[in-house]
Amino acid sequence: MNAEIARRTKPEGYIQNTSLILIALASTFFSRLIETAGLPGLINFLHFAIVPVTVGIVLASSRAKDRYQIASTWAILSGLLLFLGVMLISALLNKAGLINVVLDFLLLGEPFLLLAAIISIPFSPKSLAKLQTWIMRFCFINLFLAYLQNYIIVPYFYNYLHTNLGGADLVQGVFFISGGGNSLSAGVSLIFSVYIFQKVNKAPFWLRIIVPLASFWQVLMSDSKQPLVVFIIAWAILSLVTFKNIRKLFLYVISVVVVIAVLFWCIQNLEIFRAYKTYVDPYWYDPNERTMQIKFAALRIIPSYYHSPLNLWFGLGPGHTVGRLGGGMLSKYEDLLKPLGVTISPVGQAVWDEFGSLAFGGQVGSISTIFSPFWGWAGIWGDLGFVGLGTYLYLASLVWSRLCKDSFSKFLLLNVLIVGFVFTQLEEPGYMLFIAMIVGLIWQENRQENLKMYGR
Repeated sequence: MNAEIARRTKPEGYIQNTSLILIALASTFFSRLIETAGLPGLINFLHFAIVPVTVGIVLASSRAKDRYQIASTWAILSGLLLFLGVMLISALLNKAGLINVVLDFLLLGEPFLLLAAIISIPFSPKSLAKLQTWIMRFCFINLFLAYLQNYIIVPYFYNYLHTNLGGADLVQGVFFISGGGNSLSAGVSLIFSVYIFQKVNKAPFWLRIIVPLASFWQVLMSDSKQPLVVFIIAWAILSLVTFKNIRKLFLYVISVVVVIAVLFWCIQNLEIFRAYKTYVDPYWYDPNERTMQIKFAALRIIPSYYHSPLNLWFGLGPGHTVGRLGGGMLSKYEDLLKPLGVTISPVGQAVWDEFGSLAFGGQVGSISTIFSPFWGWAGIWGDLGFVGLGTYLYLASLVWSRLCKDSFSKFLLLNVLIVGFVFTQLEEPGYMLFIAMIVGLIWQENRQENLKMYGR
């Protein structure tokens, strides 16, 4: 009798946790879209409450007994605690506000928190299938909205959108309308296309072909150069770090060379690929040209604000340089955050001024995001110094060694590491929590396969 009750009630607990995790993802994945629909910008702060509460409930209610599962969860949580400690030291050293610490920690730490929650759950096959189904629905919504925007919304409301909302690349899926939303949306679609092609064996073959093709077309029609370039670089690096024999490495190298050659031909001969010429023209990478001066502006400016030898190791304080917080979020919401004791450094504005003075015609929008001075690794280093940067990389190494057991998971993590050199996606909740969700989902799927294999 008791065993029967336990058997009936356990899945309900798992489904509840699954639903909570999906709500946590939705709070970041759709927030930009909801704001554009008319809700106050405060909606973008909602995830700061939802995600930690969700993670707390899931961890408290988890009944995992697998030692590796428990050890991996605690390893990530311990790494996050260490990261928070470094952030507090940086804040004390630079007299940064407590709200700066909270926001910066959550922006950078939320993906790891969500990942810890996902891997802590001893999913049943039914609840895991539910999680997979809903994530795929989220991705289909993103893909559908991108096509809707490209063929209906943007053409018919072009003047209104550009007059009232600004921006040139308005095919942004669920990230409509936000800075760099086209790259975020296209990146999500590309990741989804690889996932459904490789991992969703139950999907019809025609669907596993159409989704990658539709995603690739979204990249082109939204002028999202960055995700495709990052994909190719991540693929090339993965080939080098995971090969087990020379023959396989040789085949990988040949494949990468062929893909690059085909892409280069398309760039030179097809109009829709012409935007990629920016990436193959050596002129843009000349250290003496404005593009490179803009890209590394933060690295020149940040040290000029050091007031202690400790700044090299612990930075200028959370949200005080060129991360998402210091690069604009704190100043944008200053009226809302000022009563909470927010502190704003002049470093971010100094970089913006340098950006504006070097940009072509003084228009910052004339520069591709690949040359933006606001990029993830520069932001972490500027805010938290080399100790903070090392701690964040330690967290990434935990994910790599403990959770990335297959090539696709490693490929996803490499995408994140590479995109940190480009823009501020490391602090974009909708993008990063999506990546964490996919990595956690794949780990749980592999775990289910192992349980079936060994009859447990």
